Amino acid sequence: MESTQQGAMLIADITGYTQYLSASELDHAREVLKSLLELLIAHTKPPLVISRLAGDAVISYGLAGRMIQGQTFVEMIENTYVAFRKAIDQMVLNTTCGCNACRNISNLDLKFFVHYSEFGIDRLGGHDEMVGADVIVLHRLLKNHVTEQTGMRAYTLYSDAAIKALGIEGFCEKLAAHREEYEHLGVVEVWVQDMHPVWQAKRDTLKIEIPPDQVLFKYGMDFPLPPEIIWDYVTREEYRNMLMGSNIKDIQNRPAGRVAPGSIYRCYHGGNVYTNQTVVEWQPFEQYTTQNQSPIPKTSMLARIQLTPTPEGTHVTVTYRKATGPVILRTLSDVISNLFFRKLAEQVNTALKAHIENEMVEGRLALAESTWIPADDIHDAAMASLSSAIL
Repeated sequence: MESTQQGAMLIADITGYTQYLSASELDHAREVLKSLLELLIAHTKPPLVISRLAGDAVISYGLAGRMIQGQTFVEMIENTYVAFRKAIDQMVLNTTCGCNACRNISNLDLKFFVHYSEFGIDRLGGHDEMVGADVIVLHRLLKNHVTEQTGMRAYTLYSDAAIKALGIEGFCEKLAAHREEYEHLGVVEVWVQDMHPVWQAKRDTLKIEIPPDQVLFKYGMDFPLPPEIIWDYVTREEYRNMLMGSNIKDIQNRPAGRVAPGSIYRCYHGGNVYTNQTVVEWQPFEQYTTQNQSPIPKTSMLARIQLTPTPEGTHVTVTYRKATGPVILRTLSDVISNLFFRKLAEQVNTALKAHIENEMVEGRLALAESTWIPADDIHDAAMASLSSAIL
């Protein structure tokens, strides 16, 4: 066993199979489960590492010192749930089969369990097995009374230890406090997020588009890192400073401890003089947009940061929309801003890339490689889950 590590442990568990399989055709049920397991595997991105599959669950971990900020971790889970719900809806829409397995796809759902603790890693049978007393806590949390006491069918359950270690205490404003008691473990304090509202909000959200004739300036850069890691960089104050050529000291208005529409990046220009960059759109790992006050009075402009996956990593595009305001003032703002952005684009590419490269060299950004799970392992996990449900 390797030396003891600290970090986050995550289980993504597909639910609804007991009812779903009671009278379902095995072949169709297996294909559905395999497809959903493949989706969960694909969405378990670095710095998370897949430990193993356990029937209809994917178990992973992220080591301390290599973790993303707490909000990004939460958004990775939410993004996975949204992708899962989209897949379920697509399966329902596309199927023409009338068997029980296909008719009951919509009954499937997803739960997540998050704990943070010390654990060891054993290499067993081709996978990394987490071991230790707190690993038992994580697995015991799968058996709980959340649904019967809260009515939530799909949720993320965070242990109190995970909330504190991830630094997302403010997030608890939107979560339900809950406790479970287990033999030999005693009372475990947890926090529960209902995932159905996450799906509804994402499904109904439209992306902000900037028409080509309204683009003032645009520049892009490429990074050899996945979108989840780049998102973590470009949303933090210290890195957004480099990206936008600003001096952002803080973020105002974080509902439930999170940056979201309505949050304000406050950009200081010396002393107590500042302008506000208000978040108007927040699409994790894809794009976010701010309404930026211009140094020219009575004018402002949209600034959008987009992340596009590439074979080598991520392409980041920063787009500024022409200013709004009185015609003379907005024309002046566009002229001045255009000159500034041209100079900025040359600096940002070099500065931000150099900073990220230094963090990698110094070990502060140590990425795990994406985990590859053989198709046979996914098939075996699906069959094990089906067999236990049928029995």
